[in-house]
This record gives sequence, structure tokens and C-alpha cells, in this order.
Amino acid sequence: MFARGAVVALYQPQWGQVRNMATLKDITRRLKSIKNIQKITKSMKMVSAAKYARAERELKPARVYGTGALALYEKAEIKAPEDKKKHLLIGVSSDRGLCGAIHTSIAKTLKNEITNLSNAGKEVMVVGVGDKIRGLLQRTHGNYFLLTFREVGRRPPSFGDASVIASELLNSGYEFDEGSVIYNRFKSVISYKTDEKPIFSLETVAGSESLSIYDDIDADVLRNYQEFTLANILYYSLKESTTSEQSARMTAMDNASKNASEMIDKLTLTFNRTRQAVITKELIEIISGAAAL
Repeated sequence: MFARGAVVALYQPQWGQVRNMATLKDITRRLKSIKNIQKITKSMKMVSAAKYARAERELKPARVYGTGALALYEKAEIKAPEDKKKHLLIGVSSDRGLCGAIHTSIAKTLKNEITNLSNAGKEVMVVGVGDKIRGLLQRTHGNYFLLTFREVGRRPPSFGDASVIASELLNSGYEFDEGSVIYNRFKSVISYKTDEKPIFSLETVAGSESLSIYDDIDADVLRNYQEFTLANILYYSLKESTTSEQSARMTAMDNASKNASEMIDKLTLTFNRTRQAVITKELIEIISGAAAL
């Protein structure tokens, strides 16, 4: 009985050494993995910074489209009558992630708008610009989707992209009375705000009482203006959302790189302490063995 205890005591230091070596291998493997991830996040930050600089330059002239498109709506005080029930929501996002709460803020606003409009007795349909919106709302609000546009965010948006979205919407056969374009409005490198712009159907614009102050506006001119206004608002929203997305991704990758640096420092310290403990334990065993002889 005592001999068995002695045998166990004899091999116990060896077990501890094997366990410490396994720990060192795990720490080394994790350090290598985190360093590789840090290289990726730093590269993504540099790419996002270059794309952000370009998006910010292109945003300034694009804002003219947004403010100019709504001039008629504001001057003529166009509003949809209360008895109109059909409301269209257009959520502008993209197909790419790793950019903070850019997409979830749009999805949250859309959910709130759908709930409020449905409770008010209105028929609501949603157009998703970008695959991320569809992914966030498909499970809970999939029956509200009218159209979904993909391949958004891979290249800088152009007026042609906005025109395609506007044409598909007008040719979809859904006759809405009024609607809103929900997007992220760029404020600074570290901040953005989820905002919305109104849109109206041709019947709503033509039926406005204040429109009579304008002369020589026939049906063709009004229809062309309404289609052009829809494309302008979409183009402006795409530009604002793209700039917000690139700035948010740049900030997110910068934070990820800093977090990786902190984890590398902590794991390096743990690795050094563990290695020192293994070396000290081996020296104690050597000295104890020499003293026993």
C-alpha cells in the first residue's frame, strides 16, 4: 500500500511538467492566431480608410441631389391625405458587414416604423437595398418585403444604381401613396445618425392643393419630375450610407486591432510566467536529484 503511494509521488512532477508544456503550446497557438487576426484587421482598416476618403469626397456634391429633390415637396407642402393607407419603406444598407451597428440601426428603425404604421391601420411594404437588411428582417418581417436588391456596397454607388432601383420599384406594380427612405446620415468619422426622407406617389403629388401655385405643370412633366426625384433621393441615401459604413468599418477595425494588441500583451505575459515556472520547477528537480545522490 505504501509502495503504491511512493510510486504515485515519484511520477507526479512529470505529470505537472507535461501539463505545463501543453499549456505553453496552447498559448503559443493562440498568440499566433491573434497576431494573424490583427494583421487582417489592420489591413481592413487601411482599405476602409482609403474608401472612406473617396466616399467623403463624393458625398459633398451628392448632397445637392438630396436637398434639391425635396425642394418641391417642401415648397408645395405636399402631404398624403389621411385616408391613404399604402405606405412604402425603403431601407438602405449594403451586403457587407464588420462595420458596427450600421445595419442593425436601420433594421431597428424599420421594425419600429412597421409596428407603428400597422397599428395605425396602414398597409406597409418594405424594399431592402442590401442583403444585410433582408438577413436581419427575413425571419420576423419577411412577409413585408416587396423587393430586395443585392450587390450593394461592393463598389461606390452611382446615379445609375439609384436609377435601376427606382425603375424596378416603379415597375413593380405596387401603387403606394407615400413612403420613407431610411438611411444612415454621415455626421463625422466617429458618428452617424439614422435618418429618413419622404417620398410620394405621382397621384399624391398631383392631388396636392398647393401645387396650383406653379404654372405650366402638365402630367408628363410631373411624372418625369417624380421619377427623377425618387432616383435623386435614393442616390443621396446611398452616398450617405456608404460614407457612414466606411467610417464605421474603419473605426471598428481600429478598435479590433487595439483589442488584439491588448490580448497579445496579456498572453505574452502569461506565456513568460508559465515558461518561467516550468524552468524553475525543472531546476528544483535537478537540484533535488543531485542532493539526493
